[in-house]
Parts: sequence; C-alpha cells; structure tokens
Amino acid sequence: MRGKVGLVIGLAAGYVLGARAGRERYEQIKEQTLKVWNLPPVQKQVDKAKDFGRSAAMALPGALWNGTVKVAKAAASRGTAGERLDAAIHAGKDSADDVADALHSAADDVADAVHSAADDVHDAIRDRDGS
Repeated sequence: MRGKVGLVIGLAAGYVLGARAGRERYEQIKEQTLKVWNLPPVQKQVDKAKDFGRSAAMALPGALWNGTVKVAKAAASRGTAGERLDAAIHAGKDSADDVADALHSAADDVADAVHSAADDVHDAIRDRDGS
C-alpha cells in the first residue's frame, strides 16, 4: 500500500513539473511556428496553394460531367439494345480513364506546387536567419 501511495505521489509531482516545463517549451515552439507562418513568403505560398486547390478541384467535376455526357450519348445512340449497351460500357471505361488521368494530373500538379512552396519557405527562413 505504501508503495502505491508513493507511486501516485511521484506520478502527480512528475506530471505537475513536466506540465510546467512542457507548457513553456510548447509556447516556444508555438511562437516560432507563428513567426514562420506569418512570413510574407510563407503567406504568398499559402495563397498560391489555396488558388491552386480551387482550380484543381474544379477540373474533376468537369471530367466527371464530360464522362456522364459521353455515356448518356452512347446509351441513346442508334442500334440494338446490345449495341447501345456495349457503346455505353466502352464510353464509361473511356470516361473512367479520363477521370483517372485528371486526378493523376491534379495530384502531380499539387506535388510540384508543394515542393516549390517548401523550397520557397526554406529559402525565406534561411534568408531571415542569415544562414
């Protein structure tokens, strides 16, 4: 019983002392993070990322809509029911490929933009620190 009480007291003291030291370090990290976040080059990259995200998000619905139209036109084409079904399936597969290409292209563009932004931010921090 005595060991358990000592353990609880030790844990409580460690928690209180650690929380104080941890909070101070947390505040230091938070302050440095906010300084970097508010640098003009960082905010410039944030704005570029927001704009890019909006444009990339708009590309996907366009590809989906075009695919839907292609499938609908193929299904409404002349021919037997089997021929229309085959045409719709073929158009659906082509449309799925188009959507996948749009997604891959957008993902590649995002990756390139992120790398460029990271390089710009790294350069801004290095310039600020004089390293």
